[in-house]
Amino acid sequence: MLDRYTYQSALAAQEIIHWRIEDIIGGEKRLDFAKPFMPEALARVGELDFLDREEKRILNQIRGNAYLCIFGLVEEFILPFVLDHARPQLGSDDYRVRALLSFAGEEAKHIQLFKRFRQEFEDGFGTHCEVIGPPAAIASAILAHDPLGIALTTLHIEWMVQSHYIDSIKDDQQLDPQFKSLLKHHWIEEVQHAKLDTLMVESLAAGRNEEQIMKGVDEYLAIGGFIDGGLKQQVEFDLDSFERATARELTESQRDEFRRKQLQANRWTYLGTGMTHEKVLATLEWLSPAARQKVESISPAFY
Repeated sequence: MLDRYTYQSALAAQEIIHWRIEDIIGGEKRLDFAKPFMPEALARVGELDFLDREEKRILNQIRGNAYLCIFGLVEEFILPFVLDHARPQLGSDDYRVRALLSFAGEEAKHIQLFKRFRQEFEDGFGTHCEVIGPPAAIASAILAHDPLGIALTTLHIEWMVQSHYIDSIKDDQQLDPQFKSLLKHHWIEEVQHAKLDTLMVESLAAGRNEEQIMKGVDEYLAIGGFIDGGLKQQVEFDLDSFERATARELTESQRDEFRRKQLQANRWTYLGTGMTHEKVLATLEWLSPAARQKVESISPAFY
């Protein structure tokens, strides 16, 4: 076992760390559009020298909208995957079943929260910002892969959330407090999800030989390639949203720079921070040293 995670301890933490959507969004808890939403370490809007301060703030908020919407989107595949993992052993380990069902319930809550956020964002921002989808089609494409590959992708996402919040968001006093609160509450519950994901990977890897393990790792990387294609489309959406929100038409050279730098920013946000997370690498090492080596050889492309 990688770490001394247990279904019982995860469940105990889940029962203590609980919040309602109504407590963190709506009413007087409103987004402040005078402030940035995303930390610069992830947004990387400062690299675009042809934008002024106001334009960088607007692009930052467009990135923030996409960030939460994409989390809502990926949780659309995590939810049924967790339920499918729980179903075969409903009568065996009560703590396991309860922890996984709680996991699924929290993912459903996050999806609902991010839908609420998107409506509030569009009402306050004033410009419709397109996001990749539809969620059902993306979920279907990902769920067609090897279950171990899906579990590794889920693990990647959960530890990625931890990295983002601890390393870039928690101590950034420039961010909108309401957006930061949404990220904090999401992070709080994802702490336990990352532990449960580790247990799911262990379960799905049990009994596999080296070749079968590497097949699961290859499927994880294939899902990453699929996500990368979506990020390229998201950059195009963000570019279009930026030009409409600012009523500014960028030159072709500026558009090219926007695409290049924002694609790399998105790749780091959603792919690099997960592939380089020590907990993800430790899990890969546990599966097979060759698995870790393969991912580490690829991850520099997403820095």
